[in-house]
This record gives sequence, structure tokens and C-alpha cells, in this order.
Amino acid sequence: MSLFKPVPLYPVYTELKQIALNDYPQLHSLLNEMNKWQREHFEWGKQYLEYIGRNKSEHSYIRFRNEVERFLLWACFIKEKPIDEYKKSDVLDYADFCWKPPVQWIATHNNDRFIFNDGYFESNKDWRPFKIQAPKSQANKVIEKKQYKPSQQTLTSTFTAVISFYNYLMGEDFVLGNPAQIAKKDCKHFITESQIKEPKRLTEDQWQFVLDTATEMADENPLYERNLFIIAALKVLFLRISELSERPSWSPEMGHFWQDHDDNWWLRVYGKGRKIRDVSVPLDFLHYLKRYRESRQLSSLPISDERSVMVEKIRGQGGMTSRHLRRLVQQSFDHAYEKMSRSVSPTHARKLKEATTHWLRHTGASMEVERGRALKDLSEDLGHASMATTDTVYVQTENKKRAESGKSRKVD
Repeated sequence: MSLFKPVPLYPVYTELKQIALNDYPQLHSLLNEMNKWQREHFEWGKQYLEYIGRNKSEHSYIRFRNEVERFLLWACFIKEKPIDEYKKSDVLDYADFCWKPPVQWIATHNNDRFIFNDGYFESNKDWRPFKIQAPKSQANKVIEKKQYKPSQQTLTSTFTAVISFYNYLMGEDFVLGNPAQIAKKDCKHFITESQIKEPKRLTEDQWQFVLDTATEMADENPLYERNLFIIAALKVLFLRISELSERPSWSPEMGHFWQDHDDNWWLRVYGKGRKIRDVSVPLDFLHYLKRYRESRQLSSLPISDERSVMVEKIRGQGGMTSRHLRRLVQQSFDHAYEKMSRSVSPTHARKLKEATTHWLRHTGASMEVERGRALKDLSEDLGHASMATTDTVYVQTENKKRAESGKSRKVD
């Protein structure tokens, strides 16, 4: 059944909690056509995702839903074998499938699973379990689906989710063991890497062009004060884009900036894993905070318990979503790319075409390492669970030293 055309199984968490299958005609029809164990697997997936949605972040729900839904579609319609009967070899078969899925399982764009139409949630015919996406610098090129190949990080995420799913099922006495945990060690697609990875960050010159361009835009038009504030916050305060955005469980407010008894400024952030942390705010950043606030006719600095939204919509009320924030950052990147291409060269500006919002967090943290800031302090501001994570992701100084010393080698 390799030609089976996949269909979505699970909606967003708010809909999943109170799903009425009569409102999902194609899904309802599919479930009616399933045999007993396949319907049981759908219920297992539903219960697991309800657990994830209840106890984890929205981002975690989306990530685990993608993986579990894909695994169950393969198990039910390709492997056609109940997952409670799986051995290590079965999970390795699934890893092979994920390594090279059929093209009819691959999309080239993000597509919603369900489309609300005339009172019903219809399954989106364009949705697929896998997605291949061209780099930002090649966004207008035709994408060949046969070129799909998961990264090591993607493969790790797949195993993490399937292992977690099995652990949940074991806890509920639905399965007796976790074959995915054993299979991961023998998966031939994992590669042990010791190569140097180019960090996804901007150089000092590229960052300076971004900052200067955003400043000039704000000087010319106060509407761009918002862009300037966003890129400064992401880079200097090491924020993830979600940590500036409006979410169901958290609304970033100006009152989350606060000053302690020693006149130090901090920003209270709701981050990954539903953890709240306080990020140290350098004095230089206060200039950009003041600029943005004054453009909104607010006092120069926040006051205690101020309820003003952190990043305000121009039209409408409330804070901005991650998608809207990314659009504003991309606007700044695009202008900076054009300016640097003219002033220096398109080659030196190339990374500004590839950069995402997360590069600003990497850029700020990497620059802090290079200036010698204590790794423990930086790790706390970044919200990492351990300093090992900070060291692995950001420390490139040893590689720089090695490259520099290697330049003096001679041929003769």
C-alpha cells in the first residue's frame, strides 16, 4: 500500500480536547473504514497528544503531533501491523521510510491539516506528513521532492517522539516494551560527526549593517521603531521569537521589564518548557527601549506592573504573533542585504539572505562568548538547562584558534 495518500488525523490541541468526529467528515469516514486495532491506535495517539497538550507547550504539542501522526499513518497503512507487536526491526523499517519517503508523502509548503468550510472541518488535500523547503536564498526555485533527505536533527526528533510515545503507552499498560529505544542505537542513518559546523549567526559587520539600517529606517519613519526594538531585543537579550509573541498562556508586557534594589534592569521571559526566567538587561539596550516607548507616547522606562503590550500591533489590539514578528525582522534583513550588497559586495551580504530570527539570538550569544563573558551567566540568560548546551551551541573560539594556527602551514 505504498501509494496510500496520507490524510491528517489530529487537529490543533483546542479542537482535539473536544473533538466531535461528525464535524470532520473525511476523518470520520476513514475511522469507519479502519479495523479495530487501527481505530485503537488512533485513540492511543489522541490520548497521548492530549497529555502533551495539557502538560507541555504549544510548540511541543505541534512537534509531537507531527511525529506521532506520521508514525501511526505508516503503521496503519504502510506497515499494516499493530505497534504493540513491534520489535526493533520494525522501528528500523520506519526509520528507513522516514529517510526516503515516497514523494506523495512530501509537501513543499506548510499546509493546514483541516479547512473549515460550511460548518465542517474538511481534510486539506494538499497536506502531507513530510515537508521539503528550499533555503531562504533559493526561495523562488522549483523544489524537487526526490531530493528530500532528513537532517540528523530531524531524525533525532523523530526517535525522541516515538520513544516518548511508547513510554506513555507503557505507562498506560497498552504496550509491554519500547522497541524504539533499542532501535535508535542501531539506526544506520545516524552519523557520528566531528566536523566543524558553521554557526548560524551574523558576523559583526553583517549585524552592524542590520542595526544601522533599522536605525536609519526608524529615524526616517517612527513606524519602524518597532522593527528596531524587535531586532535589538532578539540579539541583545537572546530572545526566541516566541518569547516576544502573544501566546494563549502568556502575553509579554512592558511591566515584565523590572528594576531590582541595585538599579539593575531585568526582563521576565516565559520560555521553552513553560519556564519563566529573568534575563539581564544591559544599559545599552535601554536606549532602544526608550526610543520604542516614546514612539508609542509611553514614559521613557516601564513602571512596575505596567500592562502595556510589549510589541504593539499597528492595527487592532494586543500583541503580535510570531508570524508577524518574523515578517518585521525579515523586512530589516532585506533592507540590510540591499545596503550591504551595494556598499561591500553581495558575497559578504549573503548570510542576510539566509538568516532567520533565531540567528539574532545566536549572534548575540556568540559575541558574548567572544568578549569573554562567563559561560554560567550567559547560560542563565539564554535559559539553557545546562552550561554544556551553551558550550556546544555557541563556543567557536577553539575552532578559530585552530584555523588561525593552521594558516601558517607550508607546502615546501
